[in-house]
Amino acid sequence: MSCGDHHETDCSEVLDHLYEFLDREMPDSDCTKFEVHFEECSPCLEKYGLEQAVKKLVKRCCGQDDVPADLRAKVMGRLDMIRSGQAVPDHDVAAES
Repeated sequence: MSCGDHHETDCSEVLDHLYEFLDREMPDSDCTKFEVHFEECSPCLEKYGLEQAVKKLVKRCCGQDDVPADLRAKVMGRLDMIRSGQAVPDHDVAAES
């Protein structure tokens, strides 16, 4: 998605890392770049607002559920693989539990 306007930080970069921004899992300097982008780009701001609302709804509806330890370990293992650039199996992690 792109609004068609030129921005210092490209729309695709913002949308590719939107959940990292929402979860504050990126450096403050990158958060600042994204905040500036949202001030300039209404389509990305709208997408951000929608994803933020979904995240809050999921937290409200499911935030009290305990995650089984084995599922958490599998998901964290998959995330570690992705971060290290390893090939990730195509099968569903949740189906393994």
